[in-house]
Amino acid sequence: MAAVYIEPRPKGRPEGTPIEDYVVEDDADHILHVAETQQQAIDWAKRDGRRPHVARVRHLNNKRVSDHWREA
Repeated sequence: MAAVYIEPRPKGRPEGTPIEDYVVEDDADHILHVAETQQQAIDWAKRDGRRPHVARVRHLNNKRVSDHWREA
């Protein structure tokens, strides 16, 4: 199973700005799916046979650093 990453959009939004949606991305930043909620994105990834990961800390989300992510 391939790992994917669930991220809120818009990216780089200022603190307190509302989240518009969540994207499921691969490690090359390709968008695989867009969902209204983080849970919907996680559920889609699992149904698609992937291992979804979410950021441990909101502003630390470098996909190359495994400590920034936890499996959902």
